Amino acid sequence: MSATLTLLHDGRSDEIAVADPARPAIPADSLEETLGWDLQPEGLCRGMVCVPVDQSALVRGDGLDLGVLADALQRPLVTDEQHAVAALGASHHERGEALTSLEAPDFTLPDLDGNLHALSDQRGKKVLLVAYASW
Repeated sequence: MSATLTLLHDGRSDEIAVADPARPAIPADSLEETLGWDLQPEGLCRGMVCVPVDQSALVRGDGLDLGVLADALQRPLVTDEQHAVAALGASHHERGEALTSLEAPDFTLPDLDGNLHALSDQRGKKVLLVAYASW
């Protein structure tokens, strides 16, 4: 039995076919297109950077184990089997670089009238961001 899983990563989403949404595996032939990494004998590679990985744990009959892949790349992974969604977060290295730069990532949100406002429109100005959650 095959299901479609929505993989949220790097500001985008991809639909991938998986055999088990509880333990998703990404097809090996779509790894580079989807995440930008390539599986080589020395590990997961992107350009000149290679990350060693236990390929016996990574490679399964239905593809590459997404949990093992996330661990190897030091990226947090959250899966929701019921909704067939997985979210692959940024690595601690990427998050650290963002904190070092002291520059907030750009985002766009609507105001109460539905007009869109991007944070990048405010560059060079002092901005106060207020976040609220009801929980």
